[in-house]
Amino acid sequence: MSEFRSHPPRRPSTPTAALDALLAEPAGDPIRRALWLDELDRRLRPLLPFPLAAHARLANHERGRLVYLVDSPVWRAKLRLLAPELLVGARSMGLDAAEFVIKTSLAPGAPPQPAPRKPVTMSAAAKEALQSALASLKPADPHGPDDAG
Repeated sequence: MSEFRSHPPRRPSTPTAALDALLAEPAGDPIRRALWLDELDRRLRPLLPFPLAAHARLANHERGRLVYLVDSPVWRAKLRLLAPELLVGARSMGLDAAEFVIKTSLAPGAPPQPAPRKPVTMSAAAKEALQSALASLKPADPHGPDDAG
């Protein structure tokens, strides 16, 4: 009997990460493509102005078409003005980009970005009233001075 038949095939001693195992299979192609599109979106995002970047996301690149997804018609109009700039940026990254398509979706394509908060300022009277309200919420100190004294 040969050595191969007498012993079962050896498995690697270290477990493979689930994502690595999935990517090794032919079924991993859509996942690889999604990761590639996400990386491409991150590289093109700096070309978008701040308010627009939170509302637009690269959805696809296929046969020379860059497809963006926005969450309202207003952002679609603003993105349309930047189409030539984004095509040039994509070409500078080595992509064959000749056409620019924008689709509008009711569901947000990018995670919402919190708007920058303005610092809250209080008047002296408001500050004093807040401190007095907070002080009234503190329990009385049982070892403190008595009022009866």
